[in-house]
Amino acid sequence: MGEVVVDLPAQVVATDAALALIQELKDRHGALMFHQSGGCCDGSAPMCFPLGDFIVGDNDVHLGDIGGVPFYISESQYEYWCHTQLIIDVVPGRGGMFSLEGPTGKRFLTRSRFYEDAEWDALVASGKAKN
Repeated sequence: MGEVVVDLPAQVVATDAALALIQELKDRHGALMFHQSGGCCDGSAPMCFPLGDFIVGDNDVHLGDIGGVPFYISESQYEYWCHTQLIIDVVPGRGGMFSLEGPTGKRFLTRSRFYEDAEWDALVASGKAKN
């Protein structure tokens, strides 16, 4: 009997609406980056910045890229959300005051889903997650 192989799931993905807004912002501002806010001024929204405008620290985790844009989260936020895949979406409204989508009338929103057991096991086996 063969072992079931599970592809390593992406830790962050984006909806089609989010990818379209990312492209719009890239066309307007050039290279971008995201950082998942941990609260404070703009709640827990994913914040979009020109690449390099937000200083990534040693305690930030690079979850992956969405639309060719790196996505980071603080280690403390990652510890809280590590069992979920982050799904970046767009909804009507005003974005965070420091996030580039603010003037568009749209804002990025983080949704999530729990990993299935096989996906979680694959992430742990790869070293991308701790059990």
